[in-house]
Amino acid sequence: MIKAVIFDIDNTMYDYDKAHQTGMRALIDYSTSALSISEEGFLQAFRRAQEMIKERTGMDCAANHNRLLRFQCILELLGISAPSHAIRMYHAYWDSLIAVMSPEPGLKALLSALHNKRVPVGVGSDMTAYTQYRKLERLGILDQISQITVSEETVVEKPDPRFFATCVEKMGCKASECVFIGDSLKKDALGASACGLHGVWYTPPHKSVQSEADIARISSFDDCLQGDKIVFGEGLEIL
Repeated sequence: MIKAVIFDIDNTMYDYDKAHQTGMRALIDYSTSALSISEEGFLQAFRRAQEMIKERTGMDCAANHNRLLRFQCILELLGISAPSHAIRMYHAYWDSLIAVMSPEPGLKALLSALHNKRVPVGVGSDMTAYTQYRKLERLGILDQISQITVSEETVVEKPDPRFFATCVEKMGCKASECVFIGDSLKKDALGASACGLHGVWYTPPHKSVQSEADIARISSFDDCLQGDKIVFGEGLEIL
């Protein structure tokens, strides 16, 4: 029996790739004007900064996703001793990205259906808490979420079993009673399944993916609503 449903956020609840393009454009525009650097020069520093963070942390953790730390590294690479630029770059990126976010088709209807059936909804995401809370608020669904788990608090990231164990503990049921939905086959769907949850791979039609993995798969949240039932895959039904 399914007693809880947990969602990834990025590229699951909204199209991160599309919103990221808007955020990057705002970031590049700020950097080329305020830092007097070419777009290509900035992108090179951006890519190098990503590697610097990983080298400094030495592990997969939420710090690797922290844009403020990444922008701090960019300034270091450029030899610019003005940390004020880092916070401005942070807002240029995230404020622009979040402003254009919209929920995936059918998401809100699915959340409402789960609420009507008294099935709690959780979130499990590799990221920093504040940014993910802002996203859920922007999507207009924060009040419909029962529990939130982010890698900033677990230290480890998906598909580490400790991450999923925290998600399950917060939902207050057994792993076998939880559905976990995410866009990453390895980190979300297979990772959750390996930990005893029912992993579901979200693959919207506009994103071409291929795999022969034996895993439940949905391409639209609208398809989950089938009459009085909520269906996530064969044998994964909520009546």
